[in-house]
Amino acid sequence: MTTQTSTPQTPAKDPSGATGLIGIPPHIGRALATGGGILTIISTFLAWTWTSAFPGDLTVYGYPGGLQVLVLIGGALTALFGLASYGIKGLRWLVPAGADSAIKTAALTAFATAWYTIIAISAQLGGLANLEPGGWVAAIATLAALLGALSLPFERPAPDPSDPDDTGWEQFRHNARHTGAIIKATFASGTTSAPARKLPAYAEILIIVAALSLGLIVFTYGIGTEYDELFVGFLITAGFGFAAAAKAGLVNRVSELTSKHRTVTMIGAFVAAAAFPFTQSDDQYATIGVYILIFATVALGLNIVVGLAGLLDLGYVAFLGVGAYTAAMVSGSPSSPFDIHLPFWASALLGAAVAMVFGVIIGAPTLRLRGDYLAIVTLGFGEIFRITVLNMDGTSGPDITNGSNGISSIPNLNIFGFDFGQEHSFGGFTIARFANYFLLMLLITLVVVIVFRRSGDSRIGRAWVAIREDETAALAMGINGFRVKLVAFALGAALAGLAGSVQAHVTYTVTPEQYQFAHVVPPNSAFLLAAVVLGGMGTISGPLVGAALLYLIPAKLQFLGDYQLFAFGLALVLLMRFRPEGLIPNRRRQLEFHEEAEAPTVLSKAGA
Repeated sequence: MTTQTSTPQTPAKDPSGATGLIGIPPHIGRALATGGGILTIISTFLAWTWTSAFPGDLTVYGYPGGLQVLVLIGGALTALFGLASYGIKGLRWLVPAGADSAIKTAALTAFATAWYTIIAISAQLGGLANLEPGGWVAAIATLAALLGALSLPFERPAPDPSDPDDTGWEQFRHNARHTGAIIKATFASGTTSAPARKLPAYAEILIIVAALSLGLIVFTYGIGTEYDELFVGFLITAGFGFAAAAKAGLVNRVSELTSKHRTVTMIGAFVAAAAFPFTQSDDQYATIGVYILIFATVALGLNIVVGLAGLLDLGYVAFLGVGAYTAAMVSGSPSSPFDIHLPFWASALLGAAVAMVFGVIIGAPTLRLRGDYLAIVTLGFGEIFRITVLNMDGTSGPDITNGSNGISSIPNLNIFGFDFGQEHSFGGFTIARFANYFLLMLLITLVVVIVFRRSGDSRIGRAWVAIREDETAALAMGINGFRVKLVAFALGAALAGLAGSVQAHVTYTVTPEQYQFAHVVPPNSAFLLAAVVLGGMGTISGPLVGAALLYLIPAKLQFLGDYQLFAFGLALVLLMRFRPEGLIPNRRRQLEFHEEAEAPTVLSKAGA
């Protein structure tokens, strides 16, 4: 009898190349990331330093404060995504696109915020000796969670073939590109495994309300940060936390619901924004809020010109100035050369109309130009407007605008007996001057959003998109390119003039220096264009978010002194390098920059 023997079979290697960035077994890494997130949460209830000299008072046991709250959020996200990756019932809805990338980004959130806090404590108090056990626990826990998360498997990209005759520098660049591709693949999100479970309409609306409430809480917390270290930590946590939610697929799921209930979403968003003044104990942050709304409204008007029609306008802030000067001259200011005091609705309509006329006058001879030539002409118009109002002082020209002194002492609005300069009480809440103007500006923003939405969905809006995508092809299809572009230019100018009519009353004084091409303080043409590009061209929410960030971040980075604009510019460069389509892009533009992404099933008329 013969006995047939066989050699033992060794486990075959995974042909897909799915391995972790760090050589820890995946099951151990997953447990390490989840446990590290839980331990991070516990560490925030311990004291991190022995003295209250560091802002936020991190000396209290059992109650997180200051930056500890942000670390707690990062740890909670890591723990939740880690538990969801085990398929625990009731948590699977957190990761519709897979948990691994979300775990990695959430662990990075907790690690970056915790170690930033520890470094800030050491730098401000004079060394690591000032840390209490809670700080050490947080440092070790977040590091362990990050290492465990980075050991989770992912699809490694195949290296590009290299030329053996390459120089040392070329080989270094080749290796650096491959390393960058690996790091990018490490945090790449998966695809949604299954369609979302059908929910009743009321449940979907409740989810939208919860998302909007969360947005209001985040914005209120960010604008109310009381010291520099907390604001920097807020930026870290908010940025990486949003990325973690996007990697998990939560952002896409909420976007699907908001697209399905667009009207409910728009109403809910403005109700949440209207609640902002009532969350404040004084008028300090309502001041920032009203200026953000003015900036955002003008940026949304520019989005019609740049985002929908594809016209590069570098002098758009001049239309804001036209509306502001027009309203200031007819609102009863003693500095005005005209002894006229019109009601607000009349001055606002007049400001929008005069700005529209200027838009037609400037656009008619120049909109036959394209690209850089049009940009240069609009830049010249912006400077011509500023120099003209500067010289209308009675010496260099007619006495209309008072030159560099501008039009001052613009009275507060009074609409139907409601004085916007006085405090008013509603249901036990007291709102002051800037809160009054915040609510008025919010109403005007709503009007601009409706105009943008209706015009983008109209026949003229489809013509704008056609001109933006390929003007030559649009002309060949019978679209009157000049007329379509002139309508976009005039409409954008009118919306900017409408916002300027409110700005004149908010600021009390209108001067030429407020309407430069580039300046440290927005709004100006450079910041307006940056808000549209940063937020996402052709969308409604993109310029609103971009304008809020571009106004809020410089205001909170004043502690950097002379390095403020350098840090701000560096952040914009990095963002445009790694997300050139903007923070909230429309789907068509996103595919232009990321051709490997899956094409959408349906594209709207504006490409969203």
